[in-house]
Amino acid sequence: MANKKFSAFSSGADATSASRIVGYTNSTTNNNQWTPEELAAGLQEHLPESFIIACSDETTALTTGTNKAVFRMPYAFTVTAVRASLTTAGTGANLVTVDINEDTTAGGVTPVSILTTPITIDATEKTSTTAATQPVIGGAGPDLANDAQITIDIDQIDSGGVSAGLKVTIIGYQS
Repeated sequence: MANKKFSAFSSGADATSASRIVGYTNSTTNNNQWTPEELAAGLQEHLPESFIIACSDETTALTTGTNKAVFRMPYAFTVTAVRASLTTAGTGANLVTVDINEDTTAGGVTPVSILTTPITIDATEKTSTTAATQPVIGGAGPDLANDAQITIDIDQIDSGGVSAGLKVTIIGYQS
């Protein structure tokens, strides 16, 4: 398989006629084999990509609003997870709440959330990975279109007004 691109194994194959690719041998299993589809699914699951988007500078306190960051997808992408982080943790009772939107219209005027439950960062914490309520991908997600405009909104800030340095990470694979 040296010097072969992955596309050479997966192009033109279908589930009924796909040749099998010889896999590995270990002490319990000999000659495991995978179809190109099985191999592609395994790579997608085990080799995710991510986009990390800075939605503010590092020191200025966050403010609520739409379109805090805007970019276009470089290719079609299936979202499997999202998270957010802060450089400076918030204080007070309010959660920092972030939404991610996709807009596939040419003018970028009809954004739809890719989340049914937005990303939250609990007070005094710097990451959403430890939040009491985890984000849920739904709505327009998880499949982002090639060249879709992606916008990130800050729906709520901490009641102390000190959180800063917001980054949003979108994790998944090219589709």
